[in-house]
Amino acid sequence: MIHGRKDYTKKIQDAFPGFIPFNEPVFLIRGQDKVGAEVVRFWAKRAKEEGADPALIRKVLRHATKMEKWPKKKVADCPAGQ
Repeated sequence: MIHGRKDYTKKIQDAFPGFIPFNEPVFLIRGQDKVGAEVVRFWAKRAKEEGADPALIRKVLRHATKMEKWPKKKVADCPAGQ
């Protein structure tokens, strides 16, 4: 997986062989991100419009609620030089 941040290229998640290609870009939104839950909800809205499985949409929205309730919030940042 290719993350947009160099410090995320360290092993933060495992990829099963053949599941997510090594060179596929991915994007990670943390629960502490002040706009994270809003962005995930927007993704769910758009995915629903495109015909995504309703069960998936429900899971995503529940996850957005968990993100929203995360106690620590901050504006997204990036280490210097990234």
